[in-house]
Amino acid sequence: MPVLTYHPTPASSISSSLSSTLKNLSEVPLLLSKSHLNFKPLNPTSATFPSFKPLKCTASPSDISLVDSDTIATSASCSTSHKSLKSRLQDGETLYGLFLLSFCPTLAEIAGLSGYDFVVVDMEHGPGGITEALHCLLVLSATATPAIIRLPDCCPVWAKKALDLGPQGIMFPMIDSPKMARKAVFPPAGLRGSAHTVVRASKYGIEQGYLSNYEDELLIMCQVESEEGVKKAEEIAAVDGVDYIQMGPLDLSASMGYLRDPGHKKVRAMLRAAEKAVLGSKPGKGCGAYLAGFAMPHDAPADLKSRGYNMVSGSVDVGLFRRAALDDVKSFKLSLSEGSDDESGDSKDEYWSE
Repeated sequence: MPVLTYHPTPASSISSSLSSTLKNLSEVPLLLSKSHLNFKPLNPTSATFPSFKPLKCTASPSDISLVDSDTIATSASCSTSHKSLKSRLQDGETLYGLFLLSFCPTLAEIAGLSGYDFVVVDMEHGPGGITEALHCLLVLSATATPAIIRLPDCCPVWAKKALDLGPQGIMFPMIDSPKMARKAVFPPAGLRGSAHTVVRASKYGIEQGYLSNYEDELLIMCQVESEEGVKKAEEIAAVDGVDYIQMGPLDLSASMGYLRDPGHKKVRAMLRAAEKAVLGSKPGKGCGAYLAGFAMPHDAPADLKSRGYNMVSGSVDVGLFRRAALDDVKSFKLSLSEGSDDESGDSKDEYWSE
């Protein structure tokens, strides 16, 4: 086994090395004082700096041009090729959307990426409030999907807070009369607290034309979902500022005593009467409204479209997930009783997530 021997360094050697190091360090100030490292102080009155022109944001990422600073004030917001819901409706399009009840940003993002024309963030029946709605609007905006907020009540306070978030539409529940419809129109057009210079709706004050054009792009939707509302549907649709009548078949059936049977013939007849009243109005001309509605098990989206609906909501996010989860569990239980896919020879070339 080798033996390790320790040889201490003589004190005289350590002292000599330390003296040499200190001598070298003492020469550093002399080196820094040489003329070739002489720095002149900056004169702020005579110094010049290169000027950079700001970039103008255009609809196409590849079309970036330089503009003068004077132009920035009038072009603060980026132009976009995306048409608003209101303009698409005026062009005669039929729009298809989804109700977001979960307030889950991930599901909101999936809905936006899936290609829905709009998503309704449901504050009436969903568990979320204004803050949760904002989170959903942010992810929907990232997918260029217009958002509509359904309020929990026809209340100016709720309307003000929802409008400040910047949705493309506001839906008011339980509108039973023209008087209630005029109250629904009141928040954006009438007297209300204003903070348009700092809220999201105006891009936090960056969009200078917000006050002059927001009413042209905002959809005011009144939900008719009772016998009383159906009887006055034509008058409600004629209220100036009401853009849409949203039919509520489930609440309508409840108001008629058929909560467990929304497909009852009497409920259908009442619904058809309301549809006829709204479709007979003249939307876009200040004396009428478009027609929107929910699909039901007995009333498919294609059926609504064939009857003249301009906006169709085909499902609810929670309902879609529930259906997928139940089908998944059912499929697995059946596989246990019938044997595995490999044994039956019916294996499909798919990933588990499909």
